[in-house]
Amino acid sequence: MQVPKPYTPELRESVEIRTIIHHEESVAAGFVSGPVNPELPNGSSNVEATQISFTNEIIRKSIHLCSLSIPIVYYYVHRETALMLLVPIALFSIAIDMGRHFIPAIQRLVAIFFDRILRPHERQHGLLSGASYVLISAVICVLIFPKLITVTAFSILIVSDGSSALFGRAFGKHRFLDKSLEGTLAFIISAWVVVFMAPKAGPVPIEYVIGALGAIVGGIAEAASVTLRMDDNFSVPLSIGFTMWGLYWLAGVVDPAHFESVYRSLLAIS
Repeated sequence: MQVPKPYTPELRESVEIRTIIHHEESVAAGFVSGPVNPELPNGSSNVEATQISFTNEIIRKSIHLCSLSIPIVYYYVHRETALMLLVPIALFSIAIDMGRHFIPAIQRLVAIFFDRILRPHERQHGLLSGASYVLISAVICVLIFPKLITVTAFSILIVSDGSSALFGRAFGKHRFLDKSLEGTLAFIISAWVVVFMAPKAGPVPIEYVIGALGAIVGGIAEAASVTLRMDDNFSVPLSIGFTMWGLYWLAGVVDPAHFESVYRSLLAIS
């Protein structure tokens, strides 16, 4: 009978390192969603193992909240003006993200200001940060969606993504898709508040229903971001935008007498 080797501290450290590296590579690839804890058998999941601290999460979401300026400014300017502002900023952010992976000077500069709030997958070689995805999705939403849909969808992203992350970290106990049920409910409820306050084309009551349904789809997209292998800063506004636009169009088809003019107003606002 072969006698197993003693589980020395050196062997344990080697196993832990390999387990964490393998798990983080799997998370980055989207194969698994739970962080690893080498203290548990076979590297079981432990939410705190590869997340940034709750304090740093608050800092990250506070910076994220500044992005609310995007839909606010866009509401008051034309699409062309918004794109003239957003495209250069998005390209600059992408350049910085790529630079921090290949240029040591940029890497050191980014580390000074943002190292504490970068998520583990954002440190993977060649991957973009959440900030770049926010700007990319903003450009796409402005390009393809009517203005009021973009304003609503992007406001939901900024407000509700932060609500979901903080509430889920503080109170999440029940799993829902890749996130917590509590965090997803916080996303949807806060999104409904945004829908209530967002500008409308009519306004008519069904616009609130359309926004509320879009918010639910956005909450599901946020909760399934790992399974979808898509950054939630990208998937959330696009899923909300397409859902709302489709429902506006459907309402105009089903009840043209009452809603077709609203749909035309939606498209006319630039």
